[in-house]
This record gives sequence, C-alpha cells and structure tokens, in this order.
Amino acid sequence: MEGFDFMIVLPAFLAGLLVLATHIPLGAQVLRRGIVFIDLAIAQIAALGVIVAGAAGLDPAGWTVQLAAGAAAVLGALLLTWTEKRWPDVQEAQIGVLFVLAATAGLLLVAHNPHGGEHMQDLLAGQILWVSYGQLAMPALGAVLILVLLASLGERLGRLGFYLLFALAVTASVQLVGVYLVFASLIVPSLAVRHYAQRRKLPFAYLVGIGGYGAGLVLSVLLDLPSGALIVWCLAVLAILAYAAGPRANTTSL
Repeated sequence: MEGFDFMIVLPAFLAGLLVLATHIPLGAQVLRRGIVFIDLAIAQIAALGVIVAGAAGLDPAGWTVQLAAGAAAVLGALLLTWTEKRWPDVQEAQIGVLFVLAATAGLLLVAHNPHGGEHMQDLLAGQILWVSYGQLAMPALGAVLILVLLASLGERLGRLGFYLLFALAVTASVQLVGVYLVFASLIVPSLAVRHYAQRRKLPFAYLVGIGGYGAGLVLSVLLDLPSGALIVWCLAVLAILAYAAGPRANTTSL
C-alpha cells in the first residue's frame, strides 16, 4: 500500500456508490418478488441497445447511445410486464429466455467487427477503473430521481412502475460498471442480509456494497487485475462474512 494514491480510483469508487445507491433497494425488491434474473436480463438488453447504436455508427460517447440503451431497457421492461401478466407462472423462465436472446443478438451484431470481442468484454465486465468525473453527472441525477420515486411511491409503483424504474437504473449503470457488476450490486448485498432485522437490512447491505467496491478497486490497482471481476469477488466474500456474522438464520425459511 506504500505510495498508493486513492485519488486514482476515486472516480471509479464514486461510480460504484451511485450504482449501489439505487441497486441495493431495487435488489431487495427483486429478491422479495422472486424475479432474481430480471436484472441480468434488463442489463443485457441495455447492453444490446449500446451495441445496436454502435453498429449504426453513433458516437459511443454521445447522448444517442444512452437513449438507445434506455429505449432498449424500457422495451424489455414493457415486454416483461406483459409476460408477467399473461404467463405469471413461468415469468422466471421467460426472463431467462429474454436474457439469452439479448446476449446472442449482441454476439451476432459484433460478429464481423474486428473489435467486437473487446467491446463485448467491456459491456460485460465493465471498465469502471477508467470512469471519469464527467461521466458521473447524468447517473447522479438519475440516482436522485430513482431514490425519490422509490421513497415517495413505495408499493404504489406497481408492476409496470417497478419494471420501468428498474430499466432506467440499469441503463445508467451498465455502461459505467458492466453487466456483471450490475447483477452483483443488485443481488449480492441484499442476499447477504436477508435474515437481518428489517431496520438493519439496508444499512448492512450498503456496508457490504461499499466495502466490496472499495476493496476491489484498491486490490485491482495493487495486483494489476481486472477491476470488475475483482469487485464481484470482494462483494461475494464480504457478503459471506456479513451473513455469517449476522443473526442465526431460521433454517426453516431457507
């Protein structure tokens, strides 16, 4: 750690905090609703929107790519709302099918792109370590809006409102941290504290998330390893420790 400058990873750490701010409360609802893989599907659909925008020759740093990712995610959310209403007993399977279709569509679209493999890796594993301060403004505004809506509407969001809000959150985060970290940020912290008392769940879930991002970013610089993958593992290790250190789980409910 001698000579390590935390300012190197500060923009990436702030990006992680923005992702955690919305994804932890949304992840808690995902677990409660029993639709765990919706985040993976919507994130993959948003990534597909980015790929489509790139194939159309749009500026990868422009607002049109954000619009394409958001439109794709919203369309995916609307489709999942309809399928849940039409065939609720197989919703999890439908989410899985939609994820596979979006993932394979992305592979087909980049098949003839000489940099397609690198682009796919960036969307999946993310490039969080290279996030700049300028990239945080829009996600920060989006996070504030989502948190206000979650706090003010709560259960009144309904199925459609939840899916749309979820799509907006994922759209902002998937280009910052990648699909893998979107999934891990939503599920891992909330999973770690599912047996905690209700008033302790969110605070401890945030601690797991913040610790995972901080440790992962620091270790990635020190060990010269991919940041996104290392953060996922740090989140998982801290989640195991938080689960073990928490109140004894009721085995009848697991």
